This record gives sequence, C-alpha cells and structure tokens, in this order.
Amino acid sequence: MPRPALLAHDLVRDLGGRRVLDGVSLTASPGRRVGLIGENGVGKSTLLRVLAGVDEPDGGSVSRPADLGFLHQEMPFDAASTIASVLETALREAREDLAELDRLGEELARLPEDDPGHRALLEAYGKRLEQAQDRESWDADRRAALVLDGLGLGTVPHDRPLDSLSGGQRGRLALAALLVRRPSALLLDEPTNHLDDGAAAFLEEQVRTLPGAVVVASHDRAFLDAVCTDLIDLDPALDGPVRYGGNYSAYLSEKHAERRRWERRYAEEGQELEELRRSVGVTAHRVAPDRGRVDNEKMGYGLRAGRVQKQISRRVRNATRRLEELERARVPEPPRPLRFAAGDLTARAEDGAQPLVALRDVRVPGRLVLDVLDVTAADRLLVTGGNGAGKSTLLGVLAGHLPADGEVRRQRGLTVGLLTQDTVFGRPERTVRDTYRRSLGVARAERVPLGSLGLMHEADLDRPVGDLSVGQRRRLALALLVARPPQVLLLDEPTNHLSPRLCDELEDALGTGPGAIVVASHDRWLRRRWQGREIRLDPVHAHRQG
Repeated sequence: MPRPALLAHDLVRDLGGRRVLDGVSLTASPGRRVGLIGENGVGKSTLLRVLAGVDEPDGGSVSRPADLGFLHQEMPFDAASTIASVLETALREAREDLAELDRLGEELARLPEDDPGHRALLEAYGKRLEQAQDRESWDADRRAALVLDGLGLGTVPHDRPLDSLSGGQRGRLALAALLVRRPSALLLDEPTNHLDDGAAAFLEEQVRTLPGAVVVASHDRAFLDAVCTDLIDLDPALDGPVRYGGNYSAYLSEKHAERRRWERRYAEEGQELEELRRSVGVTAHRVAPDRGRVDNEKMGYGLRAGRVQKQISRRVRNATRRLEELERARVPEPPRPLRFAAGDLTARAEDGAQPLVALRDVRVPGRLVLDVLDVTAADRLLVTGGNGAGKSTLLGVLAGHLPADGEVRRQRGLTVGLLTQDTVFGRPERTVRDTYRRSLGVARAERVPLGSLGLMHEADLDRPVGDLSVGQRRRLALALLVARPPQVLLLDEPTNHLSPRLCDELEDALGTGPGAIVVASHDRWLRRRWQGREIRLDPVHAHRQG
C-alpha cells in the first residue's frame, strides 16, 4: 500500500488585511523532504498550518494523509499530563496495528479457506500488515527509548508532569512523539530549536530515514543542508515561489544565479525602453509638420517630402507600438532584498595594546566557572557549549549586566553593546521609527537612517514594536547596536529568528570593524565557517581561553 503524497493547490490566505499566501502550490511525495525558506513574515508557518488543517485557506485546496503529524509550537496536552501519557499517545497507532493483526490472525485461523468471507479477511490482514511494516510497529517501544535518548530526554523520569519541564524539554518531547509515530507525512516548524549538536545530528538522521513526505520550515542552514531534497523559497520572485532541487548549498548557488538573471533582464529591458523613448521623441520631432527645413534639406525637398514623411511616420508608429508593448509587459523590478547594509559593527578602542576586558577566576554560582579570558581589540571570539553551559551568562558578565565573583577588569570608558536572546522593548506601543529615534537621539538617527541598514522593511517602520514578530524585534535591536557601534559587541545567538540570507550577510559583516566581537552560538553553519578564536564552555568544568 503506497504512502499518500501531500498536495496543495493554489493556496490563498489573508491575515490582518495582508495577503500572506498568494496562489501557492506544493507537492511533497513520499521520501521527499521539502524545506521552506524566506524572510520572516513571508508565510512559512502559515503555510504549514494550512497544510496541517489547523488553519483554513481563503482559497485553494489541500489533500493530506489522515495520519499527518505536525510539530506544534504548543503541545496538544494539558500541563498535568506526564511524559508517559505523551508516549502512550504516540505509541497508540503502533499498538493498534499489532492488536488488530492479532485479532485478524485469530479470525483467519478459525475461518476455513473456502468460506466466502476468507478472501476479504485475508485482504484486510494484508493491508494492516503492510501498514504495520511501514510504521515499524513491532519496533515502536524500542524506537521510543532510542528517540528519547537521542533528543536528550533519556534520563528524565516518565512520571514527570509537563509543567515541570523546561520549554526546551517540552519541545523535544513533542518532536520525539512525532518521530515515534512515523506518520505518512510530517510537518516541522523550526525543529532544531532547543537542540544541541548531538540532538540535531540525531534528528537529521531520523528525518532522512522517514519513508513519508516531510515539509520543514527552518532557519537552521546546517539542517536544511543535511536533510532537504528540495527547497521552496517563499521570498518574492518573478513567477512566484520557486522550488529548487537539492539541499541548501545547491539552493545558494542557483539563487544567486537566478537573481543575476532577473536583474540582467530588467536592466536590458530598461535600456531598451530608454532607447525607444529617445527614438520616438527624436523621430517624432523630425516628422513634426511645422519643423523648419535645414539648409541641406532644401534642395529637392518638395520631391522627396511625402515619401520621407511616410517612412518617418511609419518608424514612429512601430517604435511607439513596441514601447507600449514593453511598458505593458515589462519584467517587474526585482524587489530590494532585506540586505544587512551596516558598515563597521564596532568602534576602535583608545588603548588597543591592552585587553578591553579581562576576566580572572570568575564564578557565577551554578551558572559559570571561568579561570582566564582576555578580550582584545579586533578580537573575534566564538563561545560554544551545550545548553546550560553558561554562554549567555558569560556575555552578561562581559557586558557588566551580571555580578560575578572574581576579577573583571574593563578599560576606562569602554563602550559595550549586547544583543540578548529575548528582545523586549519597554514601550511596546511606540512605532519602530519612534523607538529607533528616541533610543539613538535625533542627530544619530538622522545620520544613520534605519532604512539604510537593511534590517527593517519600510512597511514595518510605523508599526508598534509590540506587534512585531520575534525576528523583527531582534532585527530592530541589532539595528540600534550597529547604528552606534560599540568597542565591544556581544551577540547572543545572533542568527536565531533571522532568515538564512540575512544570517549569511550578518556573518560576512562580523569580519569588519576595528573593535572586538564576541559571539555565543549553537548555529552549526556559523561555527563551521568561523575564522577567529573559540572558547568552549562545559557546565561543570573551569575553562581557559583557546
């Protein structure tokens, strides 16, 4: 019994007076793993919700397998439920398969082969057997233990209620439940959030072995590169959303080539339009009835006038017709992508010979133990480590936001900027434009206009900051930092909630500027390409810089 495909045709969805999905179609066949990418707000999560049936489209249709699985932002269990009850729900389909096979087997054993109902019973047994084999139902309990261990939940007691788990643990439990089920189609929204390297690698392996269709929205470039067989870019494109075969690396190559083709075609048509307008204007002037004759035209003017006037008039008509056709059917201008257009991210310290910040025997009880760390001018330092290792704590100490035991020395007058993971603005009713101006001061805001940084869309500048998405708030916070570059820039998970393209551009910008940049990140794509120093934190051990 072949697994069904997930099909969507011409989907339309309007939210808050804005068209989020406009004629989106998608086919995800069994064995295909389709990644959804694009800027925040282009409709990735909305598309997943419509595919799952959680949200109804305003137009179009979806055909989905009955056992489709969807990784929700919130688990569909009440707070008093336990890990054991979540697992029981995940294992229910597999156990129903085995129980039904037992029942059908017993009936087949009792029923003679020449009985009229034997054939139908045998077919029912065959279908259920194939379904159980697809789901690997006999292996479900072992798989449940393997998945919990792989996602870092193997040692958590099964009688723990959900409200006693951290947000990251609840997210991993929801993911584990879906992997245990092995549905015919699986929809995942940012599945690697809250996963360390080992858990992310385990998830990649599990998803690659799923026999059904997978559709995933993710900002995790390493995950998209390791898992996807196809990518759909929901950013504006000449003919709507574009599907690319291959992983993230293949997408990057093709996307750059496609953008160059679109820009070249637009420029060529623009040049032709200018030439046609000039031709029509000049030729029309030549055919004007009241234009006086120049000296070299006077001789024989009366003999040739009619013929010349007709030729010129015909050229005017042809050029005008072509001009109208081209203006009507011209390729639209490529939309300006959200480019990270900041200059230097940091400023030069007055004394570049001495460490900007020096830590000795620093302790934050229960959170951080660090023996020695010097942050020097023009330093590029990557801070890595598992969840709970103290990465955010270290940045807080370097910024002076967290008290710590031990010695913390900073150069006098040092300016430090910190991008935290949780971006909250004190006046959510203020607009983006007003928040930017008030935070920087009018003079600085005019000298570095928010629109020049490429971090916020023009349409969002007059929205209240409280209405922004998490990613949009982070971009605004980043804009405030780079508009007044500090001498030490501290970035806590800077690629979280940013589109892959913006992450690529931010990483390129990290190499510029005379000041120091310290980045704490679990982003595997960023870490694989890091060119500076690295320090790894472990929860229980002291550390020295590398």
